[in-house]
Amino acid sequence: MSDRSDEDPEVRDASEDGSSGPDAPAPIPAGSARQLFDPGLQVERTFLSWRRTCLSFAAGGLVAMRFTVPTVGLPAVVIGLLVAGAAVLAYIGAAHRYHREQTVLVARDSLHRSGLPMLLATGIVLLLGALCVVYLVTGVLRAT
Repeated sequence: MSDRSDEDPEVRDASEDGSSGPDAPAPIPAGSARQLFDPGLQVERTFLSWRRTCLSFAAGGLVAMRFTVPTVGLPAVVIGLLVAGAAVLAYIGAAHRYHREQTVLVARDSLHRSGLPMLLATGIVLLLGALCVVYLVTGVLRAT
């Protein structure tokens, strides 16, 4: 490592978290709005995980709707659109929570947790399950 005695101690260098080279992010001044709370990026990884989960829910709801419309009809469309809409709401909530947590962690170093994201994810899974049950029951009733 090079001698950093001539650099501003208030600037966190990108090389401190293991990245360096021409593609490394620029140093972030301490106290700026873009300052990251930790070099492990747990908040960012959690946000990316929620983004993938929301995308999976939306795709699953729309695919389930596509396959159940011929059998179930309008209820399949309603449930599929509810699932996709809930996934969009969960995505917006995840983005809002990420920005809020980042700001709070930089300012105070502690968080207050909420169970709302897990409640919304559970609701989406239950809606998808209800659509599958309706599809299966309708298929069995038509086969007999």
